[in-house]
This record gives sequence, C-alpha cells and structure tokens, in this order.
Amino acid sequence: MEEKKTELKMISMADVEEKKISWLWYPFIPVGKLTIIQGDPGDGKTTLVLNIAARLSQGEGFDENMKCTDPLKIIYQTAEDGLSDTIKPRLISAGANCNNISVIDETDKSLSMIDERIEEAIIKTNAKLLILDPIQAYLGGNTDMNRANEAREMTKKLGLVAEKHQCSIILIGHMNKAAGNKAAYRGMGSIDFYAVARSVLLVGRIEGQPAKRAIVQIKNNLAESGHAKAFELTKDKFVWLGDYDITADEILSGIEPRSTKQEMAKKLINDLMKNNNSISSNEIFELALEEGISKRTLEIVKREMCIKTQKINNTWYWILNETE
Repeated sequence: MEEKKTELKMISMADVEEKKISWLWYPFIPVGKLTIIQGDPGDGKTTLVLNIAARLSQGEGFDENMKCTDPLKIIYQTAEDGLSDTIKPRLISAGANCNNISVIDETDKSLSMIDERIEEAIIKTNAKLLILDPIQAYLGGNTDMNRANEAREMTKKLGLVAEKHQCSIILIGHMNKAAGNKAAYRGMGSIDFYAVARSVLLVGRIEGQPAKRAIVQIKNNLAESGHAKAFELTKDKFVWLGDYDITADEILSGIEPRSTKQEMAKKLINDLMKNNNSISSNEIFELALEEGISKRTLEIVKREMCIKTQKINNTWYWILNETE
C-alpha cells in the first residue's frame, strides 16, 4: 500500500513570536522543556526529585533560583516504588502537600511517553511539573531505547507536550556500567535522550563522605551551566547544602575530591589576614582568579567567615582584621 504523502507546511520566522526562557529552577530545570536527572542506583537521584516535588508542592524552593510564588500541581509517575508504602511516606517526610501531587492510574494499562493520558492529565490538573521515574519504564513495550530514531521520536513528542502546556518534565535515568566514558554516554539507552533534553544533571556520591551527594550539570542548552550543588542523606533526613566544588569526572571516577575551591579560598584569606588588616575587593578577586578561584566561591567563603566590607574613597575593602 502506497504511503500517504505528508502535506508540506511552512512557517515563516517573521510570524514566530519571540519568547524568553522561563525557569522552574535556574539554570537546572527549564519550564516547558525536558530535563534528565541521572545517576547510579542508590545514589540519591529519586530522593532529590522527591524533595524538589515536595518543596514545589508547598510553593517553596531550595534557594532563590528555585522560583515558586505559589504551590505547584505535580504529576509523579514511578514504576519502581510502591505509592502507599514508599512514595507517600517519603513525600510526607519531605514536607510535601500531597493534595498537589497526583499519579496517573496505570491499573488498566501501563503508561508510555507518547500516551495521550499524559497530556490529558497535565490539562486536568494544570500540572507544572511531570516526573517519569525511570525513563526506561515509560518507553512502551515495542520501543528499543538503544535505537536513536525511536528514542528521539518519543522524547520529541513528549517535549512538544511540555512546551505546549509550559510544564517542566523530569526524566530520571540510570547510568550504564561503561566506566571511563564521558557522563553524556553513561546514561541508559540512546544518546538521543541526552540530545533532546535541554538540561542534564548528574547525581552521585562524594567519595570519602558517605552521607553526601553532589549534583553536577553536564548539559545546558539554554544558559550557562550552574554551579555544582550538594545535599546530605541521613537515616531519615534530607539536608540541602547548596553550592559545592566538585566535577562530573570526580563523581564518575570515584576519586575523593582534592582540596576544594572553597578550602583554597579560605586558605587565601587566612594567609592575607596574617599581614593585612584590609584589602580592596578588586585586589582579592584578582588574587583569587590567579588561583583558579571564582568570584562566586570567594563570596560564599566571605559570608561563611563573616568578613565585613567597607567603602573608602569610592573603593570597597574587605576588613580582614578589625582594629580598635
């Protein structure tokens, strides 16, 4: 049977309305786009996402860049954990408003990425965040996640739904065992999953610190990559730590991070304190830059060390040693 010819349709760029990118969490989770959060089993990626969902369901965030003025409606779809004995207890423990979190019932039929029920559920609940955990559970029975054309087609359709309804979509993915490969190639399945996502985050253990996990952005098509973050997992508690100096290579290699940039910044400031009561902001930023320490890291350490600043003759100074 002859295949039906697809009608040619053209879009003039003059008719395309220009829009700014919006963010659920800048620069990690864009609104109306796909984000992948990947990591090895047991490394905390699901715990991280559950806590993101919990915060947003309450209208809160981890930091000033997780912008949420009102509680969000969220769809959390999981194929790995029980709703009643695992997911709900963990959401409650994280402080979630469970009235704002829904699940598509898969009793009659398993869900896939191209299932029409996803769009229907987003419309019905006005969800602004959809989570699919893990990616491979939502491919459909006849889809091979290692075949590029199939992977790209599925994620492209899901991406169109996200954009149409301005709903952020998070896909949680496991890592493969290909040690030594770049982070982009460690995700399960075709590299096309990685290609279609606008943001990809790696979650992993910090060697030598069993309770700590790091988040490193390994792809960002929409803005500069964000500073690595960290959180701590205790027996019954999730603690957000914020900025952390670590690379994807350090996470994947399992090598304990060398002296962090923050530790280097503290040493620089302590050394300057030995011979200086004050130093101009410009001078200390230049000294830090020579050591590979960013202005942002220096500012973080400055706050931690409670260092005050003072403007003298139109120049800002850091007060390292207060005199009488």
